[in-house]
Amino acid sequence: MTVETRTIGRLEGLLRLYHTGYQSPVIDKTVEKLVSLEVERSRSEMTQLRERLEAYESQYGMTSDNFYRRFRSGELGDAMDYVEWSVFWDMYQSTQRRLEELVG
Repeated sequence: MTVETRTIGRLEGLLRLYHTGYQSPVIDKTVEKLVSLEVERSRSEMTQLRERLEAYESQYGMTSDNFYRRFRSGELGDAMDYVEWSVFWDMYQSTQRRLEELVG
């Protein structure tokens, strides 16, 4: 059993307990702290990624969103800068979705 599978199982178990009316201030406080730490880490990651994206935007004179649409359509070719830029954009979008899920 992987760590991920074990973690999911434990979280599902806690969720089932809470659905039955179980309450624990210790669990509540621990979950709140874990979420806060992950939000902080995600925001830091977004800041770092935003800086990288802004460097590409400045260099090529277009927004990352516009670039990505054009890159995915094949309009821009496959220069290494474009490949890297697209990876950073994907990472930024993924981190943004994770943060939205955590913050609610």
